[in-house]
Amino acid sequence: MQVIHEDNHIIIVSKNTGEIVQGDKTGDKPLSDTVKQYIKEAYAKPGEVFLGVVHRLDRPVFGLVMFARTSKALARLNSMFAHGEVHKLYWAIVKECPAQPEGTLEHWIVRNEKQNKSYAYDKEMPNSKKAILHYRVIAHSDSYHLLEVDLKTGRHHQIRCQLAKIGCPIKGDLKYGAKRSNPDGSISLLSHSMQFTHPVSKKEIVVEAPLPNDKLWQSFASVK
Repeated sequence: MQVIHEDNHIIIVSKNTGEIVQGDKTGDKPLSDTVKQYIKEAYAKPGEVFLGVVHRLDRPVFGLVMFARTSKALARLNSMFAHGEVHKLYWAIVKECPAQPEGTLEHWIVRNEKQNKSYAYDKEMPNSKKAILHYRVIAHSDSYHLLEVDLKTGRHHQIRCQLAKIGCPIKGDLKYGAKRSNPDGSISLLSHSMQFTHPVSKKEIVVEAPLPNDKLWQSFASVK
């Protein structure tokens, strides 16, 4: 974990692959506990530290996660996320380049809880939810392509599922059709940037995550 931004009301960290944001049935220590411990030690806080989880990031994904440090910020951030007022951009590395360099994907997604997997359909299905994202190809390496993804809805595994649906599974994402895993168990998806109006101070906040420390990600370090 790396702290990217902190003030009295919010803290934004860059999470590593393998970390869970909130406690689950695995019993593994969640990122929320790590952040609480950081705040407790950094500010010598006695007693229980308040920390509100306002969104999540899949376990094998890198990048930015925001938490609320006060109940006032938590309520406002929950509303902001619900109304799409936090603008997040993701970077995804894929082996197969999309047919179009830029486009909007609209699918109907059905989540299978038992498999912890989602399926994308071209038309509305029972129990489906509409999923929309916009992508553009922003860089190439010898064998891979870097996409910038702007999520318009927040569905389960949405980016992974929709990119796989168009034949462009994310590198390392075996669950959604990648041919091989990444050595560290990650998938090549990064919560890259966030832009929003601070829920209390009303200042405009823009933050970016550092790129993961591997050769392929670092080859895209000059991309803006």
